[in-house]
Amino acid sequence: MPIYAYKCESCGFAKDVLQKISDPVLSDCPACEQPSFKKQLTAAGFQLKGTGWYATDFKGAGAAPTPAVAPAVGDAAPATAAVSSDAPASSAKVETTTPAATPAPKPAAQA
Repeated sequence: MPIYAYKCESCGFAKDVLQKISDPVLSDCPACEQPSFKKQLTAAGFQLKGTGWYATDFKGAGAAPTPAVAPAVGDAAPATAAVSSDAPASSAKVETTTPAATPAPKPAAQA
């Protein structure tokens, strides 16, 4: 059952209440008995645990991974390696990707 946070708008009394999802919303404050007891919006408190869930999986979606191996001098296309730092060293996987070549832009047609 989820725990909901309530706060009275009249006296400021706050309380966490363990309720079923199907239970009606509380409206009367237990401290001042006014009908101004409102449910608060709170952040979900859960963590994903187990194999495959890492704390770094969804952080900084736009950030590029730092290369673990420097490219050798003279390579035609640099390779980027990504290593999971949360995995044990014996089971670390290295993924290497090579950027695709982009075609040259075509000249604009004149009217």
